[in-house]
Amino acid sequence: MKTLKIAIQKSGRLNEKSVEILKNCGLSFENYKSSLISTVTNFPLEILFLRDDDIPEYVQDGIADLGIVGENVILETKAEVDYLQKLGFGKCTLKIAVQATSNIQKLEELNGKAIATSYPVILEKFLQEKGIKSDIRTISGSVEIGPGLGLSDAIFDIVSTGGTLKSNGLKPFADVMQSEAVLIGNKSIANNPEVAELLQRIRSVLSAKSNKYVVLNVSKDNLQKVVDLLPGVKSPTVVPLFEPNWVAVHSVIAEEDFWDKINSLKAAGAEGILVMPIEKIIK
Repeated sequence: MKTLKIAIQKSGRLNEKSVEILKNCGLSFENYKSSLISTVTNFPLEILFLRDDDIPEYVQDGIADLGIVGENVILETKAEVDYLQKLGFGKCTLKIAVQATSNIQKLEELNGKAIATSYPVILEKFLQEKGIKSDIRTISGSVEIGPGLGLSDAIFDIVSTGGTLKSNGLKPFADVMQSEAVLIGNKSIANNPEVAELLQRIRSVLSAKSNKYVVLNVSKDNLQKVVDLLPGVKSPTVVPLFEPNWVAVHSVIAEEDFWDKINSLKAAGAEGILVMPIEKIIK
């Protein structure tokens, strides 16, 4: 059995969530904060802790079999890897921003303007698709200071809350792409059984996180109305109660429409609704 290697961010915004999802998959490992490599004791896997910019190329070159990294980093490095699973964390938007006092109103007005960024590849592709020719100035570190120093007319960077833009006298101008953490793989490991097992575990954790387990009581007179609202994983489980003409219904509700469903269930006659988190869903 081959020992797989997975590369994750050593420090930064994806590190904690990457470690969390691996732990939730039942993987046991320690010392990840003080070491560049950690061995999983209950699965054939080693975890490499790297700079996020290095992860796509490590996976592409086969130094690591798998990696967890932001989509933006993959696109910026142009690495040839397989996208195995979006992970639902590390979400952000890459935006073009201009000075708050700028008169720039349309994308075409960026023609001939200087844009500072740490993501020149993504920006260049976007501008080419829009038929815009700007002076892309690649800098590392805090690109937000570019317009204030006279280095650029605009910037292109990751934006989460927008607070950093505002504090530097900038305003969002155009959304370029949405990004989130992705599990990627080397193209040679497509049929690896250990990869398939790990991917199943990850998907079961993600599925559980996006759903809630619900138990409710309802009279048989209203049962069909309630069941119609609860598809469950396949269908709801209905269990008779000691009280005549009453049953308990067990089901699963997606997190995204949870409150709408709960209100609809109450209106349909559901009572004593109990909601519980789900650890894993294995399909």
